[in-house]
Amino acid sequence: MDKKQSLQLIQKLSNANGVSAFEDEVTAIFSDAVRPFGNVEEDHMRNVYVQRNGNSGKRPIVQIDAHSDEVGFMVQAIKPNGMLQFVMVGHWAAVNIPAHKVRVRNRDGVYIPAIISSTPPHFMTAEQRKVVPQIADMAIDVGATSAEEVAHDFKIDIGAPVVPDVTCDYLEDKDLLLGKAFDNRIGTACMVDVLRELDGLELGVDVVGSLSAQEEVGDRGAQVTVRKIQPDLSIVLEGPPADDTFMPDYMIQTGMRRGPMLRDLDTSIIVNPRFQKYCLDTATRHNIKAQRAVRTGGGNDGAVINLYQGAPTVVVGVPVRYAHTPYCYVAFEDYVSTLDLVTELLKSLDAETIGGF
Repeated sequence: MDKKQSLQLIQKLSNANGVSAFEDEVTAIFSDAVRPFGNVEEDHMRNVYVQRNGNSGKRPIVQIDAHSDEVGFMVQAIKPNGMLQFVMVGHWAAVNIPAHKVRVRNRDGVYIPAIISSTPPHFMTAEQRKVVPQIADMAIDVGATSAEEVAHDFKIDIGAPVVPDVTCDYLEDKDLLLGKAFDNRIGTACMVDVLRELDGLELGVDVVGSLSAQEEVGDRGAQVTVRKIQPDLSIVLEGPPADDTFMPDYMIQTGMRRGPMLRDLDTSIIVNPRFQKYCLDTATRHNIKAQRAVRTGGGNDGAVINLYQGAPTVVVGVPVRYAHTPYCYVAFEDYVSTLDLVTELLKSLDAETIGGF
């Protein structure tokens, strides 16, 4: 693995604008990166498919999946004073939204800097300072003073997508990445590197990559990709929320610098336990740090892929601190461990092994 190349790719993907249904920038970056390693196609939903070079059409098909979209917002209405009423795209905690800088796409495709409004403390009562504002009480401010200015000068329409305005940094002394949208641009980058590491190798399976759209609004893209690919097995690459900053030690299951998270259960999926064990045994055999998680919330593309003819599916995630906020941490060593594990899995799989799951 070329570390510099991987870091540049992660940063480029993190910086890209791509809320659900508007993933074009992300798919363009991904497609350019994987084109040397397979045949690349994109459908009208903005799902991207990569048929790996060397696929025979005769071996079991393994779908490796990541999703391209990030949580963000959409303009719902333009107020007479020029403020933009908005709705969430994907799930946010309201407390994390006010006073952050965002980018609003205008009708020319230009992203305009803006701020999510907040009431100055000077105008708040003591009681108001204790209350978490609701989405309906917030607005996006592009610096306009009228609806006419928004429409004619800023060229912003109803339906405009909005993303956090954050630039990804690599903190070299700590080997940490700090940026937005690591759920799931970190999984997207990892899929590129997996295909890069496997390039030219003879495998016992055919590998098809899917960069699925609209995961954050209900795994919608994966419902399309799985039917096109028709996999016998699937590995879902994710950027799951880390829990090591607030859970007691015995409950930490997605901690930073502890390797990839392999999820046993969430509200959408119970992964195939035999395939899960195979993944954990592979990690042990190759001295790769790994952790497993049982969740009472959350969901991922694996849920719909797993339901396609019962294809055994696992979820392998790079822990992301503060997922679904504008600012996230990822430890690069966890990215490398995830890459190593998925690469070793794909090198070891064949029809007989898959038949045992």
